Amino acid sequence: MNKSTLAATSAAVAVAAGSGSIASAKAVPAWYARLRKPPYQPPNAAFPVAWTTLYGDIAVTSAVAIDRFRAAGQHDKARRYAAALGVNLVLNAGWSWLFFRFHKLGASAIGAALLAASSADLTRRTAQADPRAALAQSAYPLWCSFATVLATHVWRLNR
Repeated sequence: MNKSTLAATSAAVAVAAGSGSIASAKAVPAWYARLRKPPYQPPNAAFPVAWTTLYGDIAVTSAVAIDRFRAAGQHDKARRYAAALGVNLVLNAGWSWLFFRFHKLGASAIGAALLAASSADLTRRTAQADPRAALAQSAYPLWCSFATVLATHVWRLNR
């Protein structure tokens, strides 16, 4: 794997993670604690563990995919992958802003659905470059799909 590609994908993921953290830093203890949540809500400690793992996975598998496309001379696919990753990370960070900072539960449920679709598309693109990397990345759209169900249920409970 090319170290500069991994550095670039890691930096992009870190910016998204950092932005999301800024949005949620003050809201979690107070506002979030008061929300009604469904019984299948994971404990709060599960979220940073899950997201840290997923962010690392996204950075590595995306670097693998981009490098494989480039090595195969498919530079257009590599550029389109990088663009899809950028859109995905904007959606990823944007969800935290919608939910935690602006308290827009309905909009955050829609944002979660868009993120789940974008994550599935990213994994599909990864599979074109490297099926093993796509298998490793498959937890991301699954988690985002679960997050969509959860965000939608939280929205419905708190309308």
